[in-house]
Amino acid sequence: MSSSTTRAAKGKKTVLERKRARFGVLWTLPTAILFIIFMVVPTFNVFRMSFFKWSGFSGDQTFVGLQNFKTLAGDMNFVHACQNTILLLVVVTSITMPIAIIFAAILTQDKIIGSGFLRFVMYVPSILSAVVIAAIFSAIYDQQDGLLNNTLGFLGSALKRVWLGDQKIVIYSIAFAMVWQSFGYYMVMYMSSMAGVDRSLYEAAQIDGAGKVRQLFSITIPMIWQNIRTTLTFFIISSVNLSFVLATAMTNGGPDGASQTILGYMYQQAYTNSTYGYGMAIGVVIFLFSFILSLVVSQVTKREIVQQL
Repeated sequence: MSSSTTRAAKGKKTVLERKRARFGVLWTLPTAILFIIFMVVPTFNVFRMSFFKWSGFSGDQTFVGLQNFKTLAGDMNFVHACQNTILLLVVVTSITMPIAIIFAAILTQDKIIGSGFLRFVMYVPSILSAVVIAAIFSAIYDQQDGLLNNTLGFLGSALKRVWLGDQKIVIYSIAFAMVWQSFGYYMVMYMSSMAGVDRSLYEAAQIDGAGKVRQLFSITIPMIWQNIRTTLTFFIISSVNLSFVLATAMTNGGPDGASQTILGYMYQQAYTNSTYGYGMAIGVVIFLFSFILSLVVSQVTKREIVQQL
């Protein structure tokens, strides 16, 4: 092949690559523009407004520098809201993830009768609106006519509680609703990952005398660990939003702030108390908290990837 032919072939290849690059840019440009408009710009405005004192309605915006953050450091209501949020994240995550994995492992067994129906029943809560979930559990927790107290009444009236009115248990009542809403979704995701695990690994483990529990910890979890790691990070961050919706709809942060979440407190300060700048300072803290938490979870769960041969 002559040098001129080689140069012509390289020239055609270069033109083709340029066309493909332009095509890719044109198709990704709308998404990039929407991302900038609805994500980057609002996030930048949150950071910018955190340095201002503004009611959110008037035209008077006073630059106060770091004053909002200094006030935040001594705001015990904010500290209490952070404690509630962290407690919910710890309790809900430590219950939801193991339950999702266990039920996924059980329902992927071949001998389970009605596994399809059980999957459907457990998945349904995850497609319901959080407001609907809040309404359902508000009715269940009702002090007088709620299903929970009426059921416990057969075992003894001393077991009845004001589930959404007791400062000591209200946060756990909300946590249970979060677990019920979430675990079915992650169960289905883990079932999908487990379906891709080579069945010969289980057969070999069974021949070696490994039981179902040993197989779960020695084969299943290591093989789907990357999925667990990804969903864990996603779940923790999304739980911050879910806790706000459920707590607001079920108790509005009560009683006496016992179920107030960090997002709920931000909303209260920004849109109810007309201290928008202060609310945006809380928003900055939430953003940084979520970002740092994602990095921590990613590092803590980092391990060598197990691949199938």
